[in-house]
Amino acid sequence: MEKINKPIFLRDFTEEDAEALTTLEYENREFFQPFTSLRKENFYSIPEQLKRIQMHQKGHKKDETYAKGIFHRDTNQLIGTITLSGIVRDVIQSAWLGYSLDQKQNGKGYTTEAISLMLDEAFQILGLHRIEAGVQPHNLGSIRVLEKAGFQKEGLSRQNVKINGEWKDHYLFAILSTDERPNLFSKLPS
Repeated sequence: MEKINKPIFLRDFTEEDAEALTTLEYENREFFQPFTSLRKENFYSIPEQLKRIQMHQKGHKKDETYAKGIFHRDTNQLIGTITLSGIVRDVIQSAWLGYSLDQKQNGKGYTTEAISLMLDEAFQILGLHRIEAGVQPHNLGSIRVLEKAGFQKEGLSRQNVKINGEWKDHYLFAILSTDERPNLFSKLPS
């Protein structure tokens, strides 16, 4: 069977990624803002992104958070982020999925593929059983991405995340390690 070279890859963040992460966040600040908490101006600085990377590294060591960059294979450019956080072990074995992708890279299937790669790690390496994701009801693109990756909508979480200073409803999506997942990117896009 021929191995297909996927257009993106995931990699743990290193401190050397602080500048690229700052650029990604700054260039997409208006695009990301409707889906995230209010950001102070210093968030868009290399020192703050370096702190963010270091916080993720500490979370990784404690088995609480796994944050990775989404990189374009041809250019090695950072084009997005994907994170498993809020990891609960023991009889729960679950985590929350979060992700963002450069606006210029939307519509190419990269987020769906990044989620698939992260789920492979979550289920096969980390031994998690359930991955959850929340999405605002008006975020149709993100809803489609989750559904394409095999997530199922389980209900509405009322006012559960503060976005831009207001509590917002989110649909709750989840996927289990035992769920059948679609075979993504069996063919490269033309």
